[in-house]
Amino acid sequence: MSRIQRALLSVSDKSGLVDFARSLATSGVELLSTGGTAKVLREAGLVVKDISEHTGFPEMLDGRVKTLHPRVHGGLLFLRDNPEHLRTVAEHGIAPIDLVVVNLYPFEATVARPGVSLHDAIENIDIGGPSMLRSAAKNHDSVTVVVDPADYAEVARQIAGDGNTSLDLRRHLAAKVFSRTAAYDAAIATHLARNFAPPGQPSPLLSVVVPLAQPLRYGENPHQRAALYGRFHEHYHQLHGKELSYNNILDLTAATALVAEFSEEGPTLAILKHTNPCGVGRGSSLREAWDRAYSTDRQAPFGGIIAANTPIDLACAEAIAGIFSEVIVAPDFLPDALDLLRQKKNLRLLRVAGNPAKAAGGDLRSVGAQSFLWQERDALATTAADLRVVTRRAPSPSELEALLFGWRVVRHVKSNAIVYASPGQTLGIGAGQMSRVDSSRIAVWKAGEAGLPLHGSVVCSDAFFPFPDGLVAAADAGATAAIQPGGSVRDAEVIAAADERGIAMVFTGHRHFRH
Repeated sequence: MSRIQRALLSVSDKSGLVDFARSLATSGVELLSTGGTAKVLREAGLVVKDISEHTGFPEMLDGRVKTLHPRVHGGLLFLRDNPEHLRTVAEHGIAPIDLVVVNLYPFEATVARPGVSLHDAIENIDIGGPSMLRSAAKNHDSVTVVVDPADYAEVARQIAGDGNTSLDLRRHLAAKVFSRTAAYDAAIATHLARNFAPPGQPSPLLSVVVPLAQPLRYGENPHQRAALYGRFHEHYHQLHGKELSYNNILDLTAATALVAEFSEEGPTLAILKHTNPCGVGRGSSLREAWDRAYSTDRQAPFGGIIAANTPIDLACAEAIAGIFSEVIVAPDFLPDALDLLRQKKNLRLLRVAGNPAKAAGGDLRSVGAQSFLWQERDALATTAADLRVVTRRAPSPSELEALLFGWRVVRHVKSNAIVYASPGQTLGIGAGQMSRVDSSRIAVWKAGEAGLPLHGSVVCSDAFFPFPDGLVAAADAGATAAIQPGGSVRDAEVIAAADERGIAMVFTGHRHFRH
C-alpha cells in the first residue's frame, strides 16, 4: 500500500496534538487543518494548509460549514483500487486524504454542567466531525482514522516505520470511531428527547452507549464475566491497592452516596457491607465519627467498605488499620494517613471527586428480555420543617436531631429498613427483611450484640408501619420517638399505640423504598 501523503487534523481536545503532528511532518505527511487546530500547529512552528485552501471554498456560517465538501469527503471515500473512482477524483481534482485526526465538540461535558442552556447544548453538537470520522472509518481499507489521543503514539510509530499503518490497526481504529459516534449521537438524542418531552413525562427515548472503563476479573461470583463501563474514573481515583472488583464498585458507590447526605455537616463516616450500612457516625472529629460508626456493629465491618465525607487523617487511619477492610473512599487522604494505609498492600484507597450521587441521569436497571427500568434518583431532602407531628407529644430537640440523622441513613438501607439512632450515631440497623417487624427485631438484636442500649433512642422506618406491632416493638426496645412516612390505612391505630406509650411520632409524607 502507498505511503500516507496527507492528513486532516481538526480536534477539540488538543492534548498530544503538536507532538503527533510534528511526527507526521517528519514522516513527510502534508498537514491540512481547520480554525483553532491550525492556529495551534502554526504556533508550534509547523507548516499547515488551511482546509479552505484545499477545498477552494471558504469556511462560512461561523465555522459551521468548513469540511462538508466533496474535496474532503471524496478524498476520504474513493476506493483506491477502483478505476472509475480514480478517473472521477482525477477529473474533479480531488486529492486523497489518507489520515483523519478528529475528536468532537464536547457535547457530553457541556450538558453535564449544572444549568446548561439548550442553546449551549445545541451549539456543541458537532456535524462536520462525525461526518469525516464516518467517511474515513467506512473506507478504513485505505484510510487511517484517529478519534482518541491515546492512539497517537502507535499511529505515529507505524507511519515512521513503514510510511503507513497496518490493516489490523486501521480496523481497530475504525471500530473505535463507530463506537464513539454512536455514543455521541446517543448522548445528543437522550438530552434533546429529555428536554423536548412534555413536562412531567419520561423521555420517549433511552439511549445507553458508554465506553468500556475497565474489564473486571469477574462479577458478583467467580463464574460470572463482568466489566465496568462509563465515566466512573472521572469521579473515583484509585490511589492504592488491588484492582477493584464488581462487588467493591457496588459497595463503594453506595457508601459514597450515603456519606454525601452529610456533605454540609461535621465529619461523618459510614461502614457498609453488601450495599447496606453496618454503622454510621458523626462527630467533632473523623476519629470520633469512626468510633460511633464502628460501635454499631463490630463484627460485620470485617471486609467492609468505609466512606468518609472529609479527608482521612492519621488518627482515623490508625483506628481503621486495626481491622481488615476492602475499600476506603474519601475526598482525600492526608499524607501521613496515606503512608500508613498504604502499608496494607491489598487495601484499596480511592479519592472521590465531587458528589457522583448528584451527577446527571438516574438509576437504570435491567429486568431481562432487553428491557430496562429507569427512575430518578431518590434525592428528596427532608428538614424539620417538612415533618408533621401526629402524636400528643412532639419530639424534643435531641430526639429531633436523632430522627433527622436516622432518616437520612434509613433511605440507604435495603427495604424493609429499620434504623435505631441517637444524635449522630446509628445504634441498630435491620435491613432487607420480608416483614418490618423482623427488621426491627434484627436491629434490636444487633444493638444488643454491640452493647448499645436503646433506651431513649429513636426509630426510623423507610415506609409506614402497616400495623401497630412494629411501633410497639420499638417502644418495648426503648425507643421514645419515631419517624415514618405515614399513609397506612391503620395510621390511627399506630398513632394511638404511640400515644399510649408516650412516644413522639412524626410523618414525613414520603417513603424511601430501596430494592
